[in-house]
Amino acid sequence: MPLSERIVVDPEILAGKPVIRGTRLAVEFILELLASGQSESEIIAGYPGLTREDILACLSYASYLAHEYKGYPIPA
Repeated sequence: MPLSERIVVDPEILAGKPVIRGTRLAVEFILELLASGQSESEIIAGYPGLTREDILACLSYASYLAHEYKGYPIPA
């Protein structure tokens, strides 16, 4: 399933942050939960509207951004 079917950006929702479609849950929030050590099952239990596919879409979105990031050193 394409990311655009799970992750949306709408300036009217959370000031345009990427969110899981049909929710006000930001991708960054789900990633923070995962980074803090919460398991997929704990997140789904805490937010019953979420699915495993939603969480995987958040991880895919983060991977996409990491691949797109370009850092350029600035000489001192």
